[in-house]
Amino acid sequence: MAEVVGWRIVKEKHAKTAFSGEGARIFEGRWNSGGVRMVYCSEHLSLAALEILVHTQPVTIRDKFRVFHVSWDEKMMTAIDLKKLPKGWNAQPPSLISKKIGDEWIRSDRSAVLAVPSVIVPLEKTFLLNPKHREFGKIKIKDSGSFVLDQRLR
Repeated sequence: MAEVVGWRIVKEKHAKTAFSGEGARIFEGRWNSGGVRMVYCSEHLSLAALEILVHTQPVTIRDKFRVFHVSWDEKMMTAIDLKKLPKGWNAQPPSLISKKIGDEWIRSDRSAVLAVPSVIVPLEKTFLLNPKHREFGKIKIKDSGSFVLDQRLR
């Protein structure tokens, strides 16, 4: 089986807990309700940077970030095709439609990773990681060091 690669960028102060799912549990996200642990990664490092930009206030772009290279065997992953998602999955702000999909996936314990389309670039993927899944420990996580956003990005 092939190895799949993902990327995660977090504020430096959250680096130690970047894969606990705690942030998503507290603040919820597009693919999870509050109280549900989930870790969000991107298919490409540039997409992970775009995610930081759309979810971070401009004044905090100067914060210190860390980047993580994440990989796993593709057999640990299930995927949802863009064409099979219901209308409204990409609503702004995120709706219950996408939250229910992610919450159900977590409850089902079907896989350690779920690939879904990115809202920013729907032809690219967001990877959702289930930190409570029995195979989560097989996911390889490498701290790749500091990450600085280009100051021209706002």
